Amino acid sequence: MAQSGGDADLTRGGYGLLVLLTFMNVLNFVDRQLLSSFANFIVPDLNLTNTEFGLLTGLVFIVFYAVAGVFMGALADLVHRPRLIAGAMFAWSALTAASGLAKGFIGLAIPRVFIGVGESALTPTSMSLIADRFPPEKRGFASGFYYMGVPIGVGVSLLIAGFLGPAIGWRNCFFILGAVGAVFSLVVLTVKDPRPKPEMHVARPNIGSLVKVFVGALKASPALQLTILAGVCVHFVLGAAAFDQLWLVRERGFEKAEIAILSGLISCVAGVAGNLFGGVASDRWVAATGQSRPMFMVWLLLALLPVNLTYRLIEPDSPIFWACLSVAYFQLGAFYGPTFSAVQELCPPQVRATVVAFYIMSLNVVGLGLGITGSGIMVDQLIAQGVVHPYSWTLFAFTCLSALAIPCYFAAHLAGRKAAAAPA
Repeated sequence: MAQSGGDADLTRGGYGLLVLLTFMNVLNFVDRQLLSSFANFIVPDLNLTNTEFGLLTGLVFIVFYAVAGVFMGALADLVHRPRLIAGAMFAWSALTAASGLAKGFIGLAIPRVFIGVGESALTPTSMSLIADRFPPEKRGFASGFYYMGVPIGVGVSLLIAGFLGPAIGWRNCFFILGAVGAVFSLVVLTVKDPRPKPEMHVARPNIGSLVKVFVGALKASPALQLTILAGVCVHFVLGAAAFDQLWLVRERGFEKAEIAILSGLISCVAGVAGNLFGGVASDRWVAATGQSRPMFMVWLLLALLPVNLTYRLIEPDSPIFWACLSVAYFQLGAFYGPTFSAVQELCPPQVRATVVAFYIMSLNVVGLGLGITGSGIMVDQLIAQGVVHPYSWTLFAFTCLSALAIPCYFAAHLAGRKAAAAPA
């Protein structure tokens, strides 16, 4: 059947919007990851301990990022969404530039707090816009495409650290990134919000009504609760990975600029492949098997767990090491499309941004927050006890902890199947 003109226009506009939002997400993750990518430059320059570095990349940033994100998600369900993105992007870019002036832990911690508040608006608002533009059978692809911003952003930040860090210093890189983000925030102001305006006789939603619907949706869906919990578990090891560059230099013997460049290239290639695979394959999995996206994640994580454990213990002169490194970035990319699509499918449309914001808060405060901060504390404790390879054993331990996601996703699948079978 031929597609109607209105549907065709919606599709064309949807893909254009998706590309723009993905580019914004790339800038977001370049900004967010830059501190970790420059770890081998910033830690000695500011004389930071592993615990302090873990706080800067963990709780100092993440708590404010995640908690503010819930407010931003609710706001995105109420206001003009592109304008919200533009204002938030300009704010976080200015604060990124200010971070380049830091002289110590406190000087870097203060702007990191408010950068988190600014960046928290992007993804809940973007996922809400994407869900309005793409039908359910294409949301896995659309979510995975948007989240290509993660591996590309991580990769670009590592390439910046590897190429520009030795040439112009980490501070100038922060200044430049802030200026670039501020300029591109103006582009978002040209985007129209596809959400229809409510009719005059229809009452506009308010925060109270949104909270009521959100709480009701969360209570009514064990599958949604378990999917969120599984994502939190995955993020334990993603938090610990903030110490990857220090691990690669201090325990695997790489030169800091060289390994930043290599990691950046692998992140861009393997991570993007993971994003496209996770999004498209989960769409096809649901269509072909009738099973849920959480069940897709069960099989994916089971298949990749042995590789991720091997990666932390194998010597770097083995080709297997580089294959494992690629798989780690592939899994990072493959996570986003299936899980964010699942969350959106399990919640009412009118609170999508709010639910996504709550999901992001859970991933960041509990998953990344405990992963990063706990790893920093564990590394310092192992060093104090004279343990050989403290970074390796810390990262191995958090990889094992993240495997708890597998039974959580399986339970989410069973809960979703039970809910679908229940009488209306």
